[in-house]
Amino acid sequence: MSRLQEQIEIDVPAEQVWAQLHRIDEYPQFVDGVRSAFAEGESRAHFDVGAGGEPRGFDTELTERGGEQVLAWQTLGGSPELKGAFAVLELDDGHCELQARLEYDGAALREAFGGPKGFAQVRAVEQAVRTDLEQFKELMENR
Repeated sequence: MSRLQEQIEIDVPAEQVWAQLHRIDEYPQFVDGVRSAFAEGESRAHFDVGAGGEPRGFDTELTERGGEQVLAWQTLGGSPELKGAFAVLELDDGHCELQARLEYDGAALREAFGGPKGFAQVRAVEQAVRTDLEQFKELMENR
């Protein structure tokens, strides 16, 4: 499994960022490739994505929610195995840091969604996560 961790400072209070992370249906606004998303009960969500020119769907399960403002998840079933977490760290009353962690099997990810191999794939995943974090920051700061 490959691991990636990125973070970004956001000029809004931590509780607003934490609340936004729970609005699953709004993920298409800041996660490239996500066409639609919706919660399924308290601990599951479904995502429809367009990747590699093919529409695909996958389900996720929340494995941790709460505590130190950490939201952890993993894919279920026939999807490529992905695990991730968001952590929201308060910097002061009006600023926070959002940390994103992703664990993935590069071969399974490439098989499911296409794309480059090896180092180029790692770079593509890093860039995608960085872009999504920047889009999330923009969404939050412009509300």
